[in-house]
Amino acid sequence: MSTPWTYPPLAHGGELGPPDAATLLRPNPESWLALAVLAAAALYLYAVYVLRARGDRWPVGRTIAFLLPGLGSIVTVTLTGVAGYDTTLLSVHMVQHMVLSMVAPIFLALGAPVTLALRVLPQRPRGVLLAVVHSRVARVLAHPLVAFAFFTATPFVLYFSGLYELTLRHEFAHELAHAHFIAVGCLFFWPLVGVDPLPGRWPYPGRALLMVLSTPIHAVLGLTIMQSATLLGGDWYPSLGLEWADHFADQKLAGGILWAGGEAVSVIMLAVLVVQWMKASEREARRIDRQLDREEAQAVGSAAD
Repeated sequence: MSTPWTYPPLAHGGELGPPDAATLLRPNPESWLALAVLAAAALYLYAVYVLRARGDRWPVGRTIAFLLPGLGSIVTVTLTGVAGYDTTLLSVHMVQHMVLSMVAPIFLALGAPVTLALRVLPQRPRGVLLAVVHSRVARVLAHPLVAFAFFTATPFVLYFSGLYELTLRHEFAHELAHAHFIAVGCLFFWPLVGVDPLPGRWPYPGRALLMVLSTPIHAVLGLTIMQSATLLGGDWYPSLGLEWADHFADQKLAGGILWAGGEAVSVIMLAVLVVQWMKASEREARRIDRQLDREEAQAVGSAAD
């Protein structure tokens, strides 16, 4: 059974004060995520090295997207002083939630790690990876409507049940919530903006519609949290005894962060989808032009004969 967890500053006998830039940015790598992020970065960079060593190209933009805003945003909210306040202030937790579920997954998807792996793996491991990507389980989980259901239902189930208080009191549940945020975000955003080969990917109009439908979800949830007369997490926050913290005011701030953050990410996502849609249309137009040119050349050759 998990033991009750106290956030890092109090666990080490310190007195937790109001957050500032120095405390929030202080490294705090006491998490399994540190090893996971380090392993992911090392594997990605090694794959890029192998690809270039044999003379193949890999877009620098994909590498930057995967490492900096992708893995880097996970590091920023889980392996720094932010992790010391995510069970103390709901507003800090909400920033963490938004980054793990909406920011990091987008850039991880733009990094195309599956495509990279398929290009460097030997034949047998590549076949295994392709079998996994195109398996029935993957087809179900990657289906846009299934991913949409997970993505939109997760925060409501978490915050309006006893699960959120459980994540505050138990370290394992807390870390599991972090992993869940990342996984659900990847399920939702990977088929929308990712370039990796995924089964059942919708055309761009369908993806844009799904993004539009997800936009009000965060507004509704944020407003509900802001207007709630009870604190999320039961009596956890009052039991901390932090005289400098107004937890009701902080909960309203947290709802506002969820509302505004969700709207901002949705607008940016729609812009990204439009740009990708336009580029895909241009590539298709060039492909059709080349095909018409070949057919015209064949027709001229046949007439000359």
